[in-house]
Amino acid sequence: MSLTLADARIVTSEGVHDGWLTIEDGRITHVGRGSAPRAGHSLGGRHVVPGFVDMHNHGGAGGSFPTGDHDGARDAVALHERHGTTTMVASLVTGTIDDLIAAASSLADLCDDGLFAGLHFEGPYLSAARCGAHNPALLREPSPQEFARLAEAGRGHVRMLTLAPELPGALDTIRAATADGVIAALGHTSATYEQTLAGIEAGATVATHLYNAMAQLGHRAPGPIAALLEDERVTVELINDGVHVHPAMLRLAHDVAGAGRTALVTDAMAATGMGDGDYVLGSMRVNVAGGVARLADGGSIAGSTLTMDVAFRRAVREVGLSLPEAVEITSRTPARVLGIDDRVGSIAAGKSADLVVLTDELEVAGVMKRGAWVPSVEPA
Repeated sequence: MSLTLADARIVTSEGVHDGWLTIEDGRITHVGRGSAPRAGHSLGGRHVVPGFVDMHNHGGAGGSFPTGDHDGARDAVALHERHGTTTMVASLVTGTIDDLIAAASSLADLCDDGLFAGLHFEGPYLSAARCGAHNPALLREPSPQEFARLAEAGRGHVRMLTLAPELPGALDTIRAATADGVIAALGHTSATYEQTLAGIEAGATVATHLYNAMAQLGHRAPGPIAALLEDERVTVELINDGVHVHPAMLRLAHDVAGAGRTALVTDAMAATGMGDGDYVLGSMRVNVAGGVARLADGGSIAGSTLTMDVAFRRAVREVGLSLPEAVEITSRTPARVLGIDDRVGSIAAGKSADLVVLTDELEVAGVMKRGAWVPSVEPA
């Protein structure tokens, strides 16, 4: 089946132009400028951006990925799809090794089905002093042999591991993970500047939610933030919900790292799309009030209730980025990090027809995934 989308303002990381595109068998076949050569579905001059790529997400719509509940996971994915996320990694919080193995094995089935682009272990190899919403009783020292068991349970779908580089065994685990094609990310860390550099030299290439759950930037003790921002090998995640990071600090990170090394993520948890109330994140009780998720005991921020369309809109309105820059950090850069930018992350011939239609106010007016409109968000 062939479909032409006409009268669109197509946004790529290179710019914005009035044009049209055609889709066949779930893929983009042509991207043109001006008027479409044949009649098609008019988008009425609305913006079209690539489907968002979220590489750090714990759930939504009441579903939480660590539970291994397939129906809950599908509900969470459906919620995020309605908000423009067409590619998602399922993130697992710290648990016992047996629980993580079971969750990875279960979620690998959904990766086989194409629901997720991979799995992310956010722990259990984290700093107890910076563990945030992770259960400190379940934290462990990194072990290449133990992580190999986790990766084996994921059956080739494990894409990322977050760990603190200062822990004993961390550097060897980073080397082993990256040798097996797993992205090593540094986060939940009390590392010094030098320890962070050692983690990067060992092969780490991502900063898990920069600024959050790590030693803060200091003029005498620069810590991990300076090392992660200045190294050209590292892509920095940022949670752009107005709670985790002030817009000025996100703008600073973008100015230093550039759009090519900046990736917005949601770090969303089960409460996303559900409203205030009591929830769980892994083994931890969470209370959500005013849309902000915090541990019931202690009050640490516990993930977010963010969706990628809100992160995109805030990037433009609150941070001051251009539409092409916002496209880069919500689609193209995370796709590149995950190694799937040959298929998703930009609007170009040959890529999957994963698209988001936005109004002038940057509200979602339609979402297409693999050439099919997502139910309830098909543009008129």
